[in-house]
Amino acid sequence: MPKKIVLNMRTPAVKYLCQRDRRLAKVISMVGEISYTPYDDGFVFLVRQIVNQMLSNKVGAVLCGRLEGLCDGAVSPDAILKLEDDDIRGIGISRSKAGYIKNLAKASKEGIVCFDESPAMTDDEVFRSLTSLRGIGAWSAKMYLIFALDRQDVLPYEDAAFLQGYGWTYSTDDVSPASVKKRCRKWSPYASAAARYMYRALDSGLTKRKF
Repeated sequence: MPKKIVLNMRTPAVKYLCQRDRRLAKVISMVGEISYTPYDDGFVFLVRQIVNQMLSNKVGAVLCGRLEGLCDGAVSPDAILKLEDDDIRGIGISRSKAGYIKNLAKASKEGIVCFDESPAMTDDEVFRSLTSLRGIGAWSAKMYLIFALDRQDVLPYEDAAFLQGYGWTYSTDDVSPASVKKRCRKWSPYASAAARYMYRALDSGLTKRKF
């Protein structure tokens, strides 16, 4: 079971970010302490990412719960491969997503993707391995790196929620990859921690008022 991790003003990553970026420092002070536990089942995490693509969190949670029910309470490669595509589609998951989920399960069973080996792999190795699979794009791979492997220097500029927090923080509508990467270069090597503050600012409603 992964241990709980705490980010606060005593954390080296937070100290570094506050020194490097005054606007981010203000966000950090507004958000306060963050605690989290990395997701400990990489396969289940990615299945959830596939299901949640282009859906609200509420709808995604409902569909993931239905899929878990189909798998008798435990989503795993074996359980998924026992299902027919029509079984998965029958709970409201699209044909394409059903295929992506089955493909991920097959890749896991065949060792094409080995979640047990991911912690020893570099970020680039994990990214290339995952994005080689149909249905796993840059967004899903980066979410896996941040939230399952707890990698420290991942900038999720493909993620709409992150971009909302970013746009609010810097009072800008320019959220192009080039602009975000340029402005956030100073976050390295702790871009993931900065991203967590963007997400938390959005989730806590801070972005509803002017920065």
